[in-house]
Formats: sequence, structure tokens, C-alpha cells
Amino acid sequence: MPLPDERSRVPTMKLLLIVNPSASSVTARTRIVIQKALSADHRLEVAATTRRGHATRLAQSAANDGIDVVVVLGGDGTLNEAANGLVGTETALAALPGGSTNVFARTLGLPDDPVEATGALLDAIDAAAIRRVGLGSVNDRHFLFHAGIGFDAAVVEQVERRGGLLKRFAGHPLYIAATIDTWIRHYDHRRPAFRVTFPTDVDPTTGQSTGGTSDGGPGIPGVFAACLNTDPYTYLGTRGLSLAPAATLDSPLSVATFRNLSAVTLATTLAAALGLQSARRPRSDGRAGLEVRDGVELAEVIASRPLPWQVDGDHVGEAERLVVRHHPDVMDLVVPLASPAFS
Repeated sequence: MPLPDERSRVPTMKLLLIVNPSASSVTARTRIVIQKALSADHRLEVAATTRRGHATRLAQSAANDGIDVVVVLGGDGTLNEAANGLVGTETALAALPGGSTNVFARTLGLPDDPVEATGALLDAIDAAAIRRVGLGSVNDRHFLFHAGIGFDAAVVEQVERRGGLLKRFAGHPLYIAATIDTWIRHYDHRRPAFRVTFPTDVDPTTGQSTGGTSDGGPGIPGVFAACLNTDPYTYLGTRGLSLAPAATLDSPLSVATFRNLSAVTLATTLAAALGLQSARRPRSDGRAGLEVRDGVELAEVIASRPLPWQVDGDHVGEAERLVVRHHPDVMDLVVPLASPAFS
């Protein structure tokens, strides 16, 4: 008797597909094709987001209802919302690229095309390639791949103000234009606005530091800090912008603090981050424009004025004090086979 098809031996799983219909790569045709593929061997439910924060509530309900995997077809912001709803549960998160940049899906090694990525995702589900991974958090908001404090959050805020159809159809050019406009007109990129410290302990009730810092110093002055759970920080076209190669889903965070965003610092960092052979990464010795700290479990940012902050490309608000933490093994993730996102 012939052996059954390998996929037919995989136990049927309960899946919820969360779709952001406003995401730049989501079309009616793509959605139908993906739904058919996911429902071929598994029990599938489908829900569409209608407002900010909706994916978090949908994911929480899915976990409470015993859904095995929440599949998200949308951008990084929708993925972040779903992840925040799944932290601490036994329901796994699965990513499909539906936005303009799709940093997390690409970091996991998924194809850019959402239909092709669905095939890779089903292969991973069939191989039971689900891992418990760590996440970062800023105050009470978790993040999958990075959080930004200062300059890049101001850029994200500018993009969201112009959002709508412009963001859907002019993703990368819009971000580049907003970055230049923010650097020139909307953000002081010369004078540090905050300090990053690495406390050895924080009181769990008050959230205040109860000890010294890991380096015994007053902290690192900065105009922009990127707290990374994975690397690269983002993508420019097909190239990853690498700030902290040590940042992986099975290691603590890396924190990259820019002391200034002068043209020289930006040019040098950008060239090194893109892997250009002739570029040298700025030294992390306190005198360079960029300082990178790896293996971070806890960091604290104290600002002289309310500063914008974002998680996974989603602008959250402004704050004068932010506590950044690493949380190991808090969420199940469907991992594409041979994913590069782990050390």
C-alpha cells in the first residue's frame, strides 16, 4: 500500500487568519488564494481588522478559544498588535508579508510574495516548526523586532500623519521623504535629548531603578535609540540595514544609541549597515556617533522633554521616561525552515 502524502499525516490545526485589508500588499485575489491554501488541510477562520488595536483583541480571543495558530496577513504594525495579544499564551503567531516593508517576515526568511510565503508557512506548520521566542518591551508594549526612541519615531509619526492611500501606494518613497523632512525641519538631530542607562535592577512596583548601572556611569546621551530584538533594523529595497548583528530571537536585546545624527555619522553608519566593503562601522567607544550595546536585559531612557517612540514601525506616543526589557520565551512563533533569525 502506498504511503499517504506527508502533509496528510499532519494533524489538522485550528487557524485564524487576521487580514488587514488596508495593508499595501493585500488584494482581494491574494486573500482568496491564501484562504484556500490555509483551509486545504486545516480548520480556518478569517477576521479582518477595522481599527487600530483590533488585531490585539482578535488574537486574544483566538487564544482564549483554543486556536492553534494566528496567521497575520498585513504589515509590521498589524503583526505587532497580534503579538501583544498572544504573549504568555500557547497560541502561535505566523507572519505573512502584507505591508510595504515587512521587516519581520523578511527577517524570518519568508519570500516577499504573500502567496509564496503561505507555502513556506504551511511547510513550517507541517514540520511542527514552532519555537518559543523572546520579545522586547517598552513600558507595557511588546515588540517583535525593534523599538525606536527619538528621531525614527518622529519619522514614523510624519508618515502616519500623511498615511492613507499615500502610504499604501508610495511606501518606500514616502518614508525617505519623511526622513529627510524630519531631519531638516522637525527634529533636533544635533543636541542629545535623552540618556540611556543600563540599570542592574528596577523595582517591580514603582518601575524605578534601585541600583547602579552596569557600566557605573551616567548613561549614553542620544538623539535616537534603536532597541533591537532582531537584525536588520529595517530594509532599504532588497538590502537589510544592519545595526546589531548579535540581535536574534533567542538572545537578549541590542541597543544602538546615536549620540548625534550629523551627515557624517549618518553616511558612515548607513554605508557600514548596508555592508559596503569600503565602509567602517563607527566605533562604540563613547566618542563615536553610534554606540551599540549587546546582551541587554534592561535599559532605561530618561528624556529632557517628551519624546516620540514607536514599536515595530507603529507610532505609540510621547514620553519622558521609558523602560526597555527583554522577555525570554514568552510567545510561540511559526518559524520558516532554515530561518536566519536565530543564533
